[in-house]
Amino acid sequence: MGVMHIPGHEHQGPREVTLEEVRTVLGDCRLCELSQTRTNIVFGVGNPHARVMFVGEAPGRNEDLQGEPFVGRAGENLNSILSLAGLRREDIYIANVLKCRPPGNRDPRPDEVLACAPFLREQIRSIWPDIIVTLGNPATHFVLKTETGITRLRGRFHQMGHFVVMPTFHPAAALRNPKWQELLEADFRMLGDYLARHPVGAGAAAAGAGAADDAAGGAAAPAPEGPMVAVPAGTPMDHLPLAGE
Repeated sequence: MGVMHIPGHEHQGPREVTLEEVRTVLGDCRLCELSQTRTNIVFGVGNPHARVMFVGEAPGRNEDLQGEPFVGRAGENLNSILSLAGLRREDIYIANVLKCRPPGNRDPRPDEVLACAPFLREQIRSIWPDIIVTLGNPATHFVLKTETGITRLRGRFHQMGHFVVMPTFHPAAALRNPKWQELLEADFRMLGDYLARHPVGAGAAAAGAGAADDAAGGAAAPAPEGPMVAVPAGTPMDHLPLAGE
């Protein structure tokens, strides 16, 4: 799956296309059956220049009603622990793998993921964050293209081309399991430590190099100090491993 065609752009690079342009292409999406049962499309929300982008699985009931990701109790939990990483809600961008709620909050189906994948990719290209935090198993499997469980993947960073990926528990699941909540909070402290050791200037420099070298699969964000797993080296953004490809 290549780069989505955005009107007015050819072979667009990172940060060239705005989130508003991606949202316009999404429109009143009818690419899968979820369009028949949704209340609202939940595109994403937050800082379009965020260093940290959060990716969840799909909208839940509250998100479907309000058209915004991570509201309700899961959103409250996320907001409460962002400070552990030195972040505020207005500092980050949040999106989901799916833009529409699956009935009964069931797991996403492959055809639904395939339909939504180009929009998430263009959101990531538009923001071009230093770090992608994947929340829960479905989002982590989607981004890292692995079936390994979150309990084995969390607690370390995973390098993927320009991006550093930090898998962790979904805030909603952590509310039901105190031990997971403790681990979730530990991961956010680890994220805060990374951000403190890699100031904005270093991230911006890496982003610029990433934009120049993207076609060759070149640049990487500042390498985390500490536990890290490398996704296959030189993975270009156009081929960011996504489930359903």
